[in-house]
Amino acid sequence: MKAPFAGNVAAADEEGENRRQIDVVALGIVTAAILLFVATGSQVGPRVVNSLLHRSAGPDNLILNAFLLNIAIIIFGWSRYRQLCEEIQLRKAAEKQARQMAETDPLTGFLNRRSFNGGVDRLIGKAEAQRQIVVLMMVDLDNFKQVNDFNGHNAGDQLLRECARRIASALPKQALLGRIGGDEFAAAFAFDKNRNDTIEQIASGLIETIGQSAQINAISIEITASMGMARSDAAGVDGKRPDAHALLEMADIAMYHAKRQGRNGYFWFEGMMADEMRFRTELEQGIRQGIAKGEFVPFYEQQIDLQTGKLTGFEMLARWNSPQYGIVSPEVFIPVAEEIGAISDLSESVIRQALEDAKTWDARLTLAVNVSPLQLRDPWFAQKLLRLLVDANFPPHRLEIEITESCLHQNIAQARSLITSLKNQGIKISLDDFGTGYSSLAQLRSLPFDRIKIDRSFVTSLLEDKDNAAIVHAIAMLGKGLRLPVTVEGIENGEVLDHLLQYGSIKGQGYFYGRPRPASELAEWLNDPRHAGLAISSTETHPVLLRAGSDEVVPASTAEPAEFLEKHAHHA
Repeated sequence: MKAPFAGNVAAADEEGENRRQIDVVALGIVTAAILLFVATGSQVGPRVVNSLLHRSAGPDNLILNAFLLNIAIIIFGWSRYRQLCEEIQLRKAAEKQARQMAETDPLTGFLNRRSFNGGVDRLIGKAEAQRQIVVLMMVDLDNFKQVNDFNGHNAGDQLLRECARRIASALPKQALLGRIGGDEFAAAFAFDKNRNDTIEQIASGLIETIGQSAQINAISIEITASMGMARSDAAGVDGKRPDAHALLEMADIAMYHAKRQGRNGYFWFEGMMADEMRFRTELEQGIRQGIAKGEFVPFYEQQIDLQTGKLTGFEMLARWNSPQYGIVSPEVFIPVAEEIGAISDLSESVIRQALEDAKTWDARLTLAVNVSPLQLRDPWFAQKLLRLLVDANFPPHRLEIEITESCLHQNIAQARSLITSLKNQGIKISLDDFGTGYSSLAQLRSLPFDRIKIDRSFVTSLLEDKDNAAIVHAIAMLGKGLRLPVTVEGIENGEVLDHLLQYGSIKGQGYFYGRPRPASELAEWLNDPRHAGLAISSTETHPVLLRAGSDEVVPASTAEPAEFLEKHAHHA
């Protein structure tokens, strides 16, 4: 199939050929008229002179008329010839402009994907003849979408032009430069196969150059880039010597590998990356299909009042019940769902199920739900969440939304608006993973949080790590000073629990109380009459648990870890 503009180019060529033929005809007519003018002029001229001198009669009228007609034809023909020449020049300029528009990106002036691929193929052929190697670099700007979302598309376009200028300045002058997609650029140039160190220096310099702050509309914008590189003497994804299309695919795979490794860096393409990319593609397809099929389900981790041992609620944790991979942890699918833009649908699906499950619990039990930072950028998130509550007929005061601390650093104004909107409906808000982000005490005081949660990374090793123990102590005292309830994550043994009891009335959760359970197991456990009354009165100084199947009471601080785990699981 021809390219869309192939017909236009053919028509333009045909029209140009017709004009050239007309041009030759016009020139021939003018030439013939000039020859005829010379012939008739040689007869008319002397007779006109003799007539004026009264030596003889004037020229014959027929010859005189022919002579005058030749003059008119010459004037008309020459004028038309000049017009045709001007039209041809204008046509050539228009064709050149059309060709340039068809081959280049209008925003940056770089080649577009089609013309870039053609240029790379020609460059590979030329390099092979000179015993050189072609390197292709794929450059993708990190988090560019946020620039558009927060600063507008005009600022985004200006940033793209600035990045294009930086790319051109950091690469060899003979390099082919292309804009492949929205914020994706590509470059290719030939080099000596024994000078890999030179390419490494160019790649490092390019990453550093792009990563410098940019002033756009008097706003300082921080941007970084991830880059993948492939070389023409390496085996392609199919094991064959790569052409331009294959090189672009290889560099693209390496670029995504760089993104998954933390961004703001570069990687050469390696064969194993293709396998990773195929798995990634299968994972993305599985996530999209799994959302539609209801494969993402809520699991529930119990939250306990550490002083009384009472069950106070559950935190909902998403799991992927995949027919291909089994039960998949959120650490695997959440980042992928965020990158492909499926996190909102996934989260809403799981929250909807959790609200239906929580309706059957005791009315005193709360439901805690994590939300993605990407969801907080959605200006309609609060309305979507309230709609879910209405559909499920679930009391807002029993729902607790957990916002990670890193969200505050990204957009404090939007976070404040969201928190205020949810709290006005009676929903409680927790600051999750406190101590791992960038929020300040001023932000903590200015935002109306109902609870702070100490991240598990500080809790699991607090007995061995004095620094972590000091951080936990400081956060617990901060919560008490600000009158903010505290929840501790990551309680995995009785010793950690005993250490935390010194901080008074706080909540805790972790594997020490049992693994997260699916709704079916949780409903069966909650409906078991043996679990009634396991938690003792809050007036006791130490929580105690009943031994399963007996009336014997065991102090929590003296129970063996495995035994204590079994008993605390009953509280879930």
